[in-house]
Amino acid sequence: MNDLVLNIGWGQVALTAVLLFLTGLLSLMMRLNLEKELLIGTIRTVVQLSLLGYLLNIVFAVENLLLVLLLFSGMILAAAFTINGRIKNRKHSFMVPVFFSMFLSYFAVALFVLVLVVRPQPWYLPQYFIPIAGMIIGNSMNALALAIDTWFDDVSTQRSSIELYLSLGATPEESTATIFKNAVRKGMIPSINAMMTVGLVSIPGMMTGQILAGANPMLAVKYQVVIMFMLVGSTAISTIIAMLIVRKKSFTEAQTLKND
Repeated sequence: MNDLVLNIGWGQVALTAVLLFLTGLLSLMMRLNLEKELLIGTIRTVVQLSLLGYLLNIVFAVENLLLVLLLFSGMILAAAFTINGRIKNRKHSFMVPVFFSMFLSYFAVALFVLVLVVRPQPWYLPQYFIPIAGMIIGNSMNALALAIDTWFDDVSTQRSSIELYLSLGATPEESTATIFKNAVRKGMIPSINAMMTVGLVSIPGMMTGQILAGANPMLAVKYQVVIMFMLVGSTAISTIIAMLIVRKKSFTEAQTLKND
């Protein structure tokens, strides 16, 4: 097995921009109006990843727990801002519950995997902690946004039914039990579907990266299985915690539905 990672220069990277140019050209020809978003996305991708690479070089060299946790918290904060911006049909910010549920669940799952499965020394070795945390955050972020958005959509359309249950003496939990389950399920379905198709229709990023770096394919398979299990677990935990908090914040102290 060749352990040599093939290096590519910025000129080779720029060459792939031809694909984006063709995409923009197709957008113009078909009047899709995607040119602005495509340009902004291209610039953000290059700038954000370059800054991340520079920052990771510093973090990897220092190997400081506090610095690793600060970077971890910053990644979650950025994800929480993104999720909060995606949530429609609400008047109040859900930054706090989203951030809390993400930090608690992601750190617990990452700690479990690092200490008991991967076992780097020390456990917070940034070369392992940051990539694993990044995969957890990126995968679960969409699930949280989908679950919370589904909750507000269903509450909005079934408001009269919820209020009827409340007027008959039902608790907020009882009156929204079906809506709650549906929201959690919607958030979990993409992760479960990914497990169904992994290895059949795609080779996941973690496994692809290791193979390109020269790792034995079976070793890459072991790591990918761990990652898939980790992602589903972290998604379930963070989604349920976030939904419990969001449901509580959707009702007043008098157990009436807020006008969100």
